Parts: sequence; structure tokens; C-alpha cells
Amino acid sequence: MGKLLAIDGLGIVRRVYQANPDPDTPEKAESALRFAQLSFRKLLTLHQPSHVLAAFDHGGPTWRHDLYPRYKEGREQMPEPLRAGLPGFYAKLEEIGLKAVSPVGVEADDAIATGVLRWLNEQRGEAVVVSTDKDLHQLVAHGARVWDHFKGEWHDRAWVEKKFGVEPERLTDLIALMGDAADGIPGVAKIGIKTAARLLQAYGSLEGVMAGAGILMDPMGERLRRDRDQAFLSRQLAQLKDDVQLGVTWNMLAFDVRWIA
Repeated sequence: MGKLLAIDGLGIVRRVYQANPDPDTPEKAESALRFAQLSFRKLLTLHQPSHVLAAFDHGGPTWRHDLYPRYKEGREQMPEPLRAGLPGFYAKLEEIGLKAVSPVGVEADDAIATGVLRWLNEQRGEAVVVSTDKDLHQLVAHGARVWDHFKGEWHDRAWVEKKFGVEPERLTDLIALMGDAADGIPGVAKIGIKTAARLLQAYGSLEGVMAGAGILMDPMGERLRRDRDQAFLSRQLAQLKDDVQLGVTWNMLAFDVRWIA
């Protein structure tokens, strides 16, 4: 059986870049991309995959912006020196046998979800997702495991339940209620992660929470009723697409660990 390693590419690049407090310069970008390449090599050596999906955001509007124009409006833009260095970084990845995948109009998370679910549905073997993005932890519900490269730890079902207070299957409902400030997902006003988890434990699902909100005669019940449509929109924004046209085949993503020997 094989092993798919699905890497949130910009997640690594941005973390490495942001670890350096120096001003934005081409030299800082060059250094960050060099260290990011070393991170990729370390991942390949550690996980020994048979296939690698290195996914990157293409940039520009996505289908989520069509649903909600304010999506990610507060997100800091990628520094221009770093953006300018990405084509060269992709070329370096090709030198070690990797192909950067960045479909237009979707995010890297959607490309990863499509690839991982396709891999698992075809029963090709293990799927490992390299990311710190909580959205991608939805894939744990389908049998994937998440690897936090920076902490060096596995995130499985037990980790998700301890971290978020709900099962992986209910992560989108959790985000629908609590929102996600980093992505500009609104959620319901004044509902945080603990309250959202408690509501889902009591009512089972977002639909159940909203049905129960009718009998909650307190400020939280009022907010749930008022922000009902906003909550369901937030769930749509948090859900991952699984039908992205990746433009690659499994043969194109096959990896031989001898390339990094």
C-alpha cells in the first residue's frame, strides 16, 4: 500500500518567513524559502511517502469570496518579496521530484481535501496531511492523520476531540458557531469555542442548535436566532471542496525517496 503526503505548502513557507522579525526584503524571502525547502526535505525523509501533493494557494478571489465578499478581508497580504520568490521555490521543489499544485479559484485546503479523499476512497493506503490549519482537521473524520511539522506531533481523532471539544465530523458546525477570525468567517456573535462545543454536545448539530435556540430565552438564544443565516453561511465557508480539478495524476505525484538521498 502507498502513502500520500499532502503538504500545505504556504503554511510552511509563511511560518518560516514570519519567524524572522527583520523587514521584508528579497534577502529575507530568499533565506525563508531556502529553509522552507529544507523543511520539505525533512518531511520527505521522515514520512517516506509514495506520493506527494504539495498544494499552494494560487492567490486571488475564490469561490468563498463569491459567497461572502468579506472572506479573509483582514488577512495580511503576502509580502511582495516572498511572492516574487515563489516561482523559483517551485522550481527547486521540482528538482527533488515534487510538483507544486495551485488550482485557480480555490484554496490549497480544497486541493488537499480533494486529493486526500480521492486517495482514501480509492483505498490506496495511508494519507498524511501536513498543516496547522484547523479546517484540514476535518479530514481526520475520513481516516487521514494530520502532522504538525513545527511541533513534531500527530493530530488524530483523540487530539481533535481534546483540542476542539467535538469530533472531527462536527468541526464545520463548530466553526459555524464560533467563527474564525483568521479567515474572516463571522459565526455567531459572542460564541467562543467552549460555548460552541457545549451547544453541539447538547444538540448534536448546527441544525439541532438552531432548533433548540427557539426555547432559549436568554441573550445567547437571541443571538443564535438573529445570526442563524450567518451561521449557516459560516459553515459553507468552512467546508472543504472535494471536487477540485487538480490537473495532475497519481503518476505525476509519485515520489521516489532516492531523489533526496
